[in-house]
Amino acid sequence: MLLQLRGPLFDNRKVVLLYPHQHNQLTLVSMRLITLFLIALTTLPLHADDRQKVEFPPMMRDHMLANMRDHLLALQEITAQLSAGDYDRAADIAESRLGMSSLESHGASHMARMMPDGMAATGTAMHRAASRFALTARDADVEGGLSKAFGALSDVMEQCVACHAAYKVH
Repeated sequence: MLLQLRGPLFDNRKVVLLYPHQHNQLTLVSMRLITLFLIALTTLPLHADDRQKVEFPPMMRDHMLANMRDHLLALQEITAQLSAGDYDRAADIAESRLGMSSLESHGASHMARMMPDGMAATGTAMHRAASRFALTARDADVEGGLSKAFGALSDVMEQCVACHAAYKVH
């Protein structure tokens, strides 16, 4: 049996996996093991995770992760409100759960002391971008379009992506 392996790990090489006369000698279990091995090879990360590891006490880590899950939920609720045309509600969600007025409810000042400077700066930039989005979303109805609102929402999410690309919480 000829098997062609594709992808950066295999350089598109053709590999003989089984000779026809050996096929009958393999059990179903062996075939499954070979399949699992090939799947594992193709799903290995191509590079190491080089994000900066940030250590928090377990309670603070759990609190931060819960905040980030709520941020993600808020982003989903915001996009739902935008699609429904309720720009004021989208703005309210953004400001109360992501914007500068949400910092106290998130315990941001307590958490920021434990963060590397870059992580804290990115978090602050996300909260500021969310407050700017809230203002832009309220104007979307007046200005007759969502392009500015979605641009401002993209600025919020850009900070999330930047932080998650640079840091991992432990």
